[in-house]
Amino acid sequence: MTNKQLIFLRDVTLYTFTAFGGPQAHIAVLLREFVEKRRYITEEELMELNALAQLLPGPSSTQTLVGIAWKVGGLRLAIITFLIWILPSATIMCLAAISYNMFANKAKFTEILRFIQPIAVGIVAYATYSFANKFLKTRVSTMLAIGSLIATLILQNAYAFPLLILLGGIISSALETQPQENELRVKLFSNVNPNKVTYFIGILLFFAALGALINQTSVFSLPIRLFENFYRNGILIFGGGQVLVPLMYTEFVSVKHYLTSSEFLSGYALQQALPGPTFSFTSFLGGIAMGNKGGGIIGQVFGSVVAVIGINSPGLILILFIVPFWNDLKKITRIKNSLSGINAVAVGFMATALILLIRPFGLNWMAYLIMTCSFLILNFTKIKTPVVIIIGIVLGLIF
Repeated sequence: MTNKQLIFLRDVTLYTFTAFGGPQAHIAVLLREFVEKRRYITEEELMELNALAQLLPGPSSTQTLVGIAWKVGGLRLAIITFLIWILPSATIMCLAAISYNMFANKAKFTEILRFIQPIAVGIVAYATYSFANKFLKTRVSTMLAIGSLIATLILQNAYAFPLLILLGGIISSALETQPQENELRVKLFSNVNPNKVTYFIGILLFFAALGALINQTSVFSLPIRLFENFYRNGILIFGGGQVLVPLMYTEFVSVKHYLTSSEFLSGYALQQALPGPTFSFTSFLGGIAMGNKGGGIIGQVFGSVVAVIGINSPGLILILFIVPFWNDLKKITRIKNSLSGINAVAVGFMATALILLIRPFGLNWMAYLIMTCSFLILNFTKIKTPVVIIIGIVLGLIF
C-alpha cells in the first residue's frame, strides 16, 4: 500500500469520527477535506460521485466515500474504507441494542427516554418537510407523493414499497424524457456483465425463497428473514438515511412487530447523536429484533451483523459495479429523470411514517409540544440534531 493510500485511510478514520449531520453535511466535509485540502479527487469528480450515489439505491454518503476510495486506490482500498466508515457506529448501535434490553424495564431509563422519543418524531417531521420542499416542485411529483402516502397507509405492506418506487420512476421518466437515446442506451447496456446482474438479484431471490421455505420455529429462520428484509430494503432506499426510517418503521414495527415503536424511536434518536452513516441504525434494529425473539447477547450481535451486511451490500455492490462506466450512464437523461419520481414517492413514505409515529402520542400534549419544538429548532436555527438529542437526554435526567 502506498504512502498516499495510508494517509487517505488516516483521513477516512478522522472523517468517520467527526461526520455529523447526515449526507448534506457529509458532502460539505468531503469537499473541504478530500478535495480542497488533500486533492484526492477534483471537485467535479466529487459532484459526479455524489450525483451517482443519489441515482443509486443505498447509503449515499457511504457510496460517495467508497467511490472516492476506488478512484484513489482501487477495490482493496474501497473495501477497507467501507469497513473503517461503518464499523464504529454499527458497533455502538449493537451495544446500544444489548444495553436497551438490559435496562428497558428500569423506571429511570424509561423516564429519561420519554423526551427522546418525541424529539425523534420531530426529526422525522423535519426530514419529511425538507424532502418535500426539495423534491415536490411539479404537479406530477406532488401527486406521486400523495398517491404513495395514501397507498402505504391503506396497504401497510412491505411489498408495496418496491412497486410504488418502480411506478414513480417509470411515470416521471416517461413524462420528463424526450424519446431520443436508443443508441446510447444500447452502448451502455452492452457494457453490463449479465453475470454480475444475475448475482446481484440472485442473492435477494435466494434468501427470500429460503426465508419462506425454512420452518419459522428454526433458530436459523429469523436471521435469514432479517437478511432478506435488510437486503431488499437496501435495494429500495433512494435518498439516503431519511428514507430508511419510513421503510424500516412500516416493515419492522407496523407489519412484522419485530420491535416496538418506543424501541425504534430510541434507537433512531441515539443514531442521530452519533457521527457516521445513518444506515448504522440497522445494527440496532437487527440486535433488538433478535433480542425480542430470545436470541440472547450472541443472537443480538449476530442480528446486528446480519442487518449491517444486508442493508449495505446492495449499495456497495452497485457503486463498485457502476463507477467504471459512469461516464456513459450519466448521459442517459431517462435514468436521471426517473429519480424525481422515486424521490416524490419517498416523500409519501416519509409522511406515512410520520403519521404512524404520531399515533401512539394519543392525548399526550407534552409529546406534541416536544415534537413541534424539535422541528422548529431544526428548521429555523443552526442547532444540529446531536445537540437536540443531548438536550432531550438532559431534560430526562433533570425532570
